[in-house]
Amino acid sequence: NFVCILGSCYALTYNTRIDQDNTAALLPTGKLILSVDKDTYEELGLQGSPSLYSGKKPMRYIDLMDTAFTPENKKYKRIIWALKEKKPLEFDFLLTWQPTGSEEASLMSYFSNKEIQAHQPKVTFSTLRNVQCPILNSDKLHGEPDAACSTQEFFEWLGAIFTHVENTSSNFLSTYVCPQPSSLIEQVLMCTITGFIPSEKIIHLLEQICCYFEDPKLPHWVSLIVHGFADSPVSWRENEHGFLKGGENLYNFIIFRNLSYWLQRAVGTYDTCP
Repeated sequence: NFVCILGSCYALTYNTRIDQDNTAALLPTGKLILSVDKDTYEELGLQGSPSLYSGKKPMRYIDLMDTAFTPENKKYKRIIWALKEKKPLEFDFLLTWQPTGSEEASLMSYFSNKEIQAHQPKVTFSTLRNVQCPILNSDKLHGEPDAACSTQEFFEWLGAIFTHVENTSSNFLSTYVCPQPSSLIEQVLMCTITGFIPSEKIIHLLEQICCYFEDPKLPHWVSLIVHGFADSPVSWRENEHGFLKGGENLYNFIIFRNLSYWLQRAVGTYDTCP
């Protein structure tokens, strides 16, 4: 059954792998994205298109916000029949909802007859000490004269910090050294929030980071990295998301004290560049 929920609602199948399983995602625009294998696609009888990656997983989206998508419409009846009777699809879903206005109802209340559990994002803090940090200049990008550190080098450095790679130099190819020029920072705070986080919450975090710079004693830049789900069937701008090795699907804001910023984005090897 489709439920009318005011606000932005997101849903993503849980414990499914886009390169092996049937998957689905509901977007706040009202589109239901289905990525299914060939046999399921043929049994459903709904029109779709082959995957760009394997040629075996046809993609199909259903616009739930279409004005013609009503219980009296033939298209509506056919889709409901296909999904509920002809080839019932069952998934475990992650759901998140950002209500509008003064709406106070809980998402739980809409699915009281279903097996549903409420989960809060997991928040962890860690403090890194004596960290060698590259020197950034918001006005100088890679390729420009006097650019202190390229955006690519900085992106790699952030990954090394996140994975706790030691900043050492030796004869081995697997070692890593901080880009130059750099400076030694006595203390770096890293906060990690893990969960199914809607874009509205990320915008709120960006706004809070801008307020952070009101204290002149604090550092000159802050980084906010957002990792999308590797096994989501949809990525940037509703494009199909593929999985080759790591299912890359992330972006990073580097916000500077003057409120200018860099935006870095990483997509899968065969994904459409946003």
